[in-house]
Amino acid sequence: MKFELQHTDSLSNARAGLITTDHGQIETPVFMPVGTVGSVKAVQMTELKDDIKAQIILGNTYHLYLRPGLDVLERAGGLHKFNSWDKPILTDSGGFQVFSLAENRKLKEEGAEFRSHIDGSKHFFTPEKVVDIQRIIGADIMMAFDECTPGDADYDYAKKSLDLTERWLHRCITRFNETECSYGYRQTLFPIVQGCVYPDLRRRAAENVASLEADGNAIGGLAVGEPTEKMYEMVELVNEILPKDKPRYLMGVGTPANLLEAIERGVDMFDCIMPTRNGRNGQIFTKNGILNMRNERWKDDFSPIEEDGASYVDTLYSKAYLRHLINVNEILGLQIASVHNLAFYIWLMQEARKHIIEGDFAVWKRKMVVQTMQRL
Repeated sequence: MKFELQHTDSLSNARAGLITTDHGQIETPVFMPVGTVGSVKAVQMTELKDDIKAQIILGNTYHLYLRPGLDVLERAGGLHKFNSWDKPILTDSGGFQVFSLAENRKLKEEGAEFRSHIDGSKHFFTPEKVVDIQRIIGADIMMAFDECTPGDADYDYAKKSLDLTERWLHRCITRFNETECSYGYRQTLFPIVQGCVYPDLRRRAAENVASLEADGNAIGGLAVGEPTEKMYEMVELVNEILPKDKPRYLMGVGTPANLLEAIERGVDMFDCIMPTRNGRNGQIFTKNGILNMRNERWKDDFSPIEEDGASYVDTLYSKAYLRHLINVNEILGLQIASVHNLAFYIWLMQEARKHIIEGDFAVWKRKMVVQTMQRL
C-alpha cells in the first residue's frame, strides 16, 4: 500500500491524499461503508459501486470467522470473490466485538476467549490467529488485534489494557511478517492507538505505533462512551505524533459533525454503521440537516428527499413516499434510506476534499457542522 499526501489545508490539519492498493486507489478523506458479514445491509454491490460510489468497504473478522466461516471464504478465493467487490476492503480485527461481549469473554495474555453470540460456542482469538483469519479473508488493509476499553474505564484498567494491546501488537506484526496473502496480492497491517481518554497513555501509544513505521495507522477506543470533546482532544493529541506521510484511520466514527471535526484534526479515513443503522430506523442525513421520516410533517411532502441531490434516489422518491415505506416496514424503504445516507456521507467526504484542495476548508467546515446537524 502506498499513500501520497497531495494537499494540506493552510488553516488546519485537514489533508487530501491518495491511497493505492492492489485493488485500486482511494481518495482521502474517505468514508468506508461497513459490510459486517460481507454485505452492507440493504445495499447491493452495484449500488455501492455505481450509485453511492464507495471506494472501499469494511468486513468484520469476528463475524466472517463465525459465518460463513474460513473454509467457505478460502474456497471462494477470499472475500473479494465471495461478495463480488473488486475494490479495496479493510477488515477490523474483531477487537471491538470481543470488547462488546464483555459478559461472554475472558482476556488472557495469550489472547481472548469468547462465546459466539449466535450459538454460545467457545472460541479463542490470539494475535496470530487474527492475522491468519484476515489473510484468509483477503482484506487489502488488516487491523492488529487489540482490546477496546470503554470510554469510562479508570486509569489503572486503561493502562493494563494498553500494555496488553501493545504486546499483542508486536505479536501481530511478527505473524504478519512471516506469512503471505493467500491470493497473490499485497496486504498491509495497521496498528491501532489505544489509551482511552488519558493523554499520557494516548501519547505513549501513538509514539510506539509511530516507531513501527507501518503503512498506515488507526486510532481506536473512541466514540465508546467518552464525551465528544474528549474524543476530539485525543484525536488532536495522537495526530501530533503519528507520521504525516501515512494515512490515519479513526475507527467507528461517527456523525457528519464528528467526521468534519476529525478531518480538521488530520484524520483521513472513517467508518461507522450510523448511516445504514439510522437509515433503517427512519433517520435521513442531508446537506441541510437531519430528517426523521416517521414524522407526520412529511406525510404530504412530495418534494425529493434532498432538493439538490446527493444520491440518485433523491430525484426518484419523495419524502412522503419514503415516510410511507418506512412506516409500513417495507424493505424498499430501508434500502432507499441506507443508499441515501451512504451517498450523503461519501458526498460529504468528496466535498471536504474539494475544499481542502481549494483552500477554504476551514470556512466551509464551520458552516457545514451547523448545517448538517440541525433537525428539520
